[in-house]
Amino acid sequence: MQLAIIDYNAGNVQSVLFALERLGIKGILTNDIDTIKNADKVIFPGVGEASTAMNYLKKYNLEDVLPNLTQPFLGICLGMQLMCKHSDENDTDCLGIFDLNVTKFPTHTDNQKFKVPQIGWNQLENPKSPLFKNIKEGDYAYFVHSFYVPKNDFSIANSTHSLEYCAALHRDNFYATQFHPEKSAKVGAQILKNFIEL
Repeated sequence: MQLAIIDYNAGNVQSVLFALERLGIKGILTNDIDTIKNADKVIFPGVGEASTAMNYLKKYNLEDVLPNLTQPFLGICLGMQLMCKHSDENDTDCLGIFDLNVTKFPTHTDNQKFKVPQIGWNQLENPKSPLFKNIKEGDYAYFVHSFYVPKNDFSIANSTHSLEYCAALHRDNFYATQFHPEKSAKVGAQILKNFIEL
């Protein structure tokens, strides 16, 4: 199996490679269009800022390629946000795979303060879809983000930080997680295994 990991100068790529190696899978880090198109599966990871990341995707002519892929595709964290239509982070137009907008967490609700970014372990609520095989309601995953996708018709898991938001998405061959499966211990390893087995 050939698994392509999209290289677009975003952070956290090495930890994804290492997580896959622990599962016995060797990923290919690439921004080559033909390699990505011919891969059996594609992972789109990322830590960073939306507009900078989109500029890199455009530099490699990937902004039109990625939404038209037909193999199983998994976006992670920034990757998930870039799969949406627009991000409020520097007013960035994204890939539009999901017709959704990404917005910033509020720091206050009523009389309560919340830290932004959300950093750390948070529970998964209502996980569904084959991506979450053997994952239970309330299992913990590791999140690092200031921006979020609101709950929507494509949500396959939610979580809560100041408000309930979308923790994972699915449409056709496209899957995405706001959390980092590669940093989420056994739960994350199971989710990566599930993706590989789709």
